[in-house]
Amino acid sequence: MMKTLLAGAVALILTALSPLYALDWPQWRGPLRDGKSAETGLLKSWPDGGPELLWSAAGLGKGFSSVAVARGKVYTTGVTDDTGWLSAFDLNGQPVFKVDYGPEWTGSSPGARTTPTVEGDRLYLISGKGRVACFNALTGEKIWHVDAHEVFKVAKYPMWGIAESPLLVDDKVICTPGGPDATLVALSRTDGRTLWTAKGPAEAGAYCSPILAHHNGRPIIVTQTAASAIAVDARTGQVLWRDPFAAYQKEPKDINPVSPIYHAGAVYVTSGYDNGGALLVLSPDGAAVSRRWTDTVLDVHHGGVILLDGFLYGSNWISNFKGNWVCLNWQTGEPAWEHAWINKGSIIYADGLLYCYSEAKGGTVGLVQPSPEKFDLVSSFTVTLGDGPHWAHPAVSDGRLYLRHGDVLLAYDVHDPARTSAAAQPSPAASPR
Repeated sequence: MMKTLLAGAVALILTALSPLYALDWPQWRGPLRDGKSAETGLLKSWPDGGPELLWSAAGLGKGFSSVAVARGKVYTTGVTDDTGWLSAFDLNGQPVFKVDYGPEWTGSSPGARTTPTVEGDRLYLISGKGRVACFNALTGEKIWHVDAHEVFKVAKYPMWGIAESPLLVDDKVICTPGGPDATLVALSRTDGRTLWTAKGPAEAGAYCSPILAHHNGRPIIVTQTAASAIAVDARTGQVLWRDPFAAYQKEPKDINPVSPIYHAGAVYVTSGYDNGGALLVLSPDGAAVSRRWTDTVLDVHHGGVILLDGFLYGSNWISNFKGNWVCLNWQTGEPAWEHAWINKGSIIYADGLLYCYSEAKGGTVGLVQPSPEKFDLVSSFTVTLGDGPHWAHPAVSDGRLYLRHGDVLLAYDVHDPARTSAAAQPSPAASPR
């Protein structure tokens, strides 16, 4: 009886403390692909020079991939000697394994693009040459791979190769070969078999990682292709709708890498190069859309966007080397502000604050208080290790901020000891899922 009462008390305590426990960042742009972490107990400002650098790891290879953090391991990808490598580290930065996943992109801007997607004991990635591969996330053993460009007879690669991170939906791995009869494809998570192909518009891929939207009980995959925003029924592969960029963009480009945002029955899409963005309202059954508004101010290049309390935050494209930070009203498309801060870059959100990573030389990271009133910078620091462009998106998990710069992965301590006691922090191995 005493053991039962004690077990119940422990369960209640753990439930009460659950927001303090580590939350994984298991795929591109976080748990829900919206750039947000539900983690709490983080620093509300940083000391001069930035948060403590806990560890760094070199030898990743060339690449702009972000990281996935799951079950006490950190994963990313890189390219060495034309070969793609999947690297895994423990939470102290010690290598767990490093395995090759085959030929990688060596064309314009060579390097790995894909952020691994982890669920359970399996990990999935997509190479710059279109290879979809599945690995054992614990050991690094390869389970299967499919060369999607060959299987689905895609004639050529986009200018900068494939820059997609796989989406998992039930028993499916979703990718975007962009072939004549395979704009999107669902592969079996078990063995890579083709489960469905999205037949219809023969549109090429455009560096975009798709999202899953649950709309009135219907699972819908939404992404951007070279010519349109497009939605597919996740169960069958039926193309539900497409919204052509040419309908509202002056000179639409085939470069649309920003993952869409779904909220309350509407989808926001944006891409740089003065293409702007649009809010698309879905019909009740999700089979059609209508455009509520278009905008040319929040013209995100490839740094992602955050929706928070009715406002969109991100950085726009003025040129390939310049951009401002913008806050946009979700309902109306009207800009609340536009602010010049160093340069455009990537953005995520955790514990009430925005993490903005400028891609300018020097790689400044800013902690920003979200507000429709102004760009409110709280703290900042510069990334001193690694080389090349600062294009990899940040990630937050288990009180750590992860940044990847070229060949180097960095882990910073952003947990607030004043807000989370040592007793409330489980060891990495014991972090609940």
